[in-house]
This record gives sequence, structure tokens and C-alpha cells, in this order.
Amino acid sequence: MRRARKREHIENYLMTSFKGDNLLGDVYLEHNALPNLSFDDIDTRTLFLGKTIDYPILINAMTGGADFSQEINRDLATLAKEFNIPMAVGSQTIALEEEDSRESFKIVKEIIGDDGIVISNLNGQASVDDARNAIELIDSDALQIHLNPAQELAMEEGDRNFVGVSDNIKSILDNIDKPIIIKEVGFGISKDVAKTLYDIGVRNIDVAGYGGTNFMEIENLRNPAIDLTELYSWGIPTAVALINLRQLPNDLNIISSGGIRSGMDVAKSIVLGANISGISGELLSYLVHGGYTNAKAYLEDIIYKMRMIMLLLGKRDIEELKKTNYKVTGKLKDLI
Repeated sequence: MRRARKREHIENYLMTSFKGDNLLGDVYLEHNALPNLSFDDIDTRTLFLGKTIDYPILINAMTGGADFSQEINRDLATLAKEFNIPMAVGSQTIALEEEDSRESFKIVKEIIGDDGIVISNLNGQASVDDARNAIELIDSDALQIHLNPAQELAMEEGDRNFVGVSDNIKSILDNIDKPIIIKEVGFGISKDVAKTLYDIGVRNIDVAGYGGTNFMEIENLRNPAIDLTELYSWGIPTAVALINLRQLPNDLNIISSGGIRSGMDVAKSIVLGANISGISGELLSYLVHGGYTNAKAYLEDIIYKMRMIMLLLGKRDIEELKKTNYKVTGKLKDLI
């Protein structure tokens, strides 16, 4: 059932039609007509998990566990290696249960190698042993733990008990010597939740806000017996989550994901406080519909436009970009 569900998630994502707003469009950046920079001066390199990456972009968790997933992961890993950016695999729970599904995950590390960054993925109720096994399976540099109560409730076969998840995360933090990233799956992380996570020792949070992959709709397509359309707009928009989480101490590393589709989205995310941005669904669409060449051209477009925006703001590198002044308008202004 888990294997079939993984394929259905990919197929249903490609059929979704509801488009949420991550509210990054309500962020105003002021043009600099005298940037005093050459385009060649723009440096997009940054430090992530102790390694230098060429662009502040993460290929975020998507899939794994089936032949179909293996082909996708092969292409995604090749992109990650070519652009020198990190990649997170999809949930490895299936790999811990079914040996014949493991190759679809292992291929990521085989392609990216030791110089790149590979991130494991499990749910918030995974055991310490599960965490060790998931990391060992792909020799990963970090573990991403996803929080998905809304998705589980939308699934007919999903979990209904979320008691003790924070205690479980604390146990993993205390017993695993790799960086731990806490991630939502598209409904966002609030300041209060982030504070709870920070207080137990979490220093890496992926906000995974509302505005991107919508698991309410994806699960509704799997289970049409219940109408979830009134909940398609549930969640914390990515821009709101970023602004609120940046009020926490500076040693909290923030990943912006949730509707990140363009170079402007990446640039604005960093201005609002993210260290890097995660892209998943949009990249998957380009890959499935147009193949590797199409997906590569999409990433090149994001990077080129991000560099354009940096120059037009007069920002030479990512550290300067983080210090950019901004204003908020519209619904985002109301919410913060």
C-alpha cells in the first residue's frame, strides 16, 4: 500500500489545480539604479550544513520507493550534482520496511557523491534506530524530519495520534550526531512551534509554508469519499512563516519552501530571513513533462533571474542580500 501511495502522490500532484498564495508577492524590494556592480561580480555561493554550495537552492524531498521514483531521483540527483546544490530524498519509511525499494534512495548518494549534500527523510514519529538506519542507508549528511498532521488527517489510512512528537524529536536530536532539519509538508510552521523546536535543540527548520504542494488536494484525489475543498486554503503562507521565524535567535537556520517557483521567490525568501530555498513540486513538473533538459533549463532560469535581482538591488553576495531592506503590502501586512 505504501508503494502505491508514493506513486499516487506523484500522479495526483501533477493533476492538482488549486493554486495557493505564499504571499511573497506582497514583499516590495526597492530598485537600485546605481548598483556599482558587474554581473560577473555576483556571487551566489553560500554555506549549508558545513559545505559550500553554488546556489542557495535545495532540491527538496519528493519521492522514493518505486521504479518510477528511482528514475525521478536519478535525474534530480544529477541536477544536484551538476549545480552543486543539496538534495533531500522523500520519506525513507518504505525503505526501512521493503528492501527492494532501497535502490531508489541509494542512487541519490551514488550520483551526488561525498562532495555534495544528501539529506535523509523520516516522519516525526520515527525511532532513533529508524533515524540511524535511514542515514546509514544513503550515507546522508543530515536528517530531515517531516511534520504532517494535516496530511495524515486527510488520508483515510493516516495517523490520528500525534502525542509525544516533540519528545521523539528531542530523543533523535540527543542520539544522532548529524544535523536535524524539521520540515512541514506544505502547511507552514508557526513562530510558537518554531520556539518549541528551538527550545529542545533544533537549529534547522524548513518552514514549508502554504502556497506550494497542497496535500489536502492530493489526498482528496486519493479519497474522493470526503470533500476537503474547504481546507485547500489551510496553512501559514511561506512569507508569514519566514518573517515570524526570523524573530528567533540568529543561530536558527531557516529553509524557505512552499510555492518557491522563481528567482524572485528565492531572492525574496533570503531577504526575509531564509538561508536557502527549497524547490520541489515545480521542478518535478518540469522534469516529468519535459525531461532532464527541461528541468535543467528551469533551474538555470531561476539562477539567472536571481542574479539579475541581486545586481538590481546592488547586492554582491548572499550575505549582502540578507541585509536588504524591504516593505510589506496587502494581506501579508495584515497578517504580520
